[in-house]
Amino acid sequence: MKIIYFTACALLWSNASSAFVQQGRSSRSNLSQQRAATQGFGVTVEKKNAVDWSTLSVAQSKEKLLDLLPRMTGKEEEFRTVEALVNNLEANYQPAQTLDFLNLILQGEWQLLFSTNLSGTPNPAKFRLRELFQRIERHKLEGKLINEATWDLAEQGDGNFECSGTFTVDCSYKINQGARMILSLDEHILKPAKGTKIPKDVPALVGLLHRAMPKEMFDPADHAIDTTYLDGDLRIVRHTGPRLEGVRDIFIRRGSLQINPVSTDE
Repeated sequence: MKIIYFTACALLWSNASSAFVQQGRSSRSNLSQQRAATQGFGVTVEKKNAVDWSTLSVAQSKEKLLDLLPRMTGKEEEFRTVEALVNNLEANYQPAQTLDFLNLILQGEWQLLFSTNLSGTPNPAKFRLRELFQRIERHKLEGKLINEATWDLAEQGDGNFECSGTFTVDCSYKINQGARMILSLDEHILKPAKGTKIPKDVPALVGLLHRAMPKEMFDPADHAIDTTYLDGDLRIVRHTGPRLEGVRDIFIRRGSLQINPVSTDE
């Protein structure tokens, strides 16, 4: 790990925190992978929704999804609704016809709104993530995928956040099997903000980051990403690999939706 001393969303979380590839070239292949992707929602897929969300248009499903995610409270019904809306978006998704067009839409910065793979949340009086986003830099069949978290730390656990900075997970990717992104982890970079207090216990800080970030963003080695829905400002992906099979993430293009994950307003 590289440490540089100088210079999230419901972001990610519903109640679990302080804020929150196109596959194949045939529609049959794409839909079968989308159906397999729903396992990332866990036991919630076993229960039937009272509302038939499949009757909604793509625009309506997207609108309802983006309205729900930032204000989730962790109720099971909310997760079932997210699952149903995502399934409807994926079922009606028309993949990009060329890799160049896919790359054009994919590139840029994507803020994480939701993940099915969170293990827990550190003490909010000691640690918080203010933002978690993913940056994609493409070059034909390969490129860079960079996950960056902005963090605050109160070492005394009293809510006085004297330490701040960024944590970056730097990866390379190659396109395989149509539009699947195969990831390779390059390095982790912990970078305290300029003028901030330097944490006394760096390994402990890394441990807090590990708990707060979805595992697919903290340690994305040896897995791949399939895009199951993509438009100009919404992106839904399914992860595949030995540790992360079926994990689902929902991203919004950074700056297109106002989210304040550290607000204390009632």
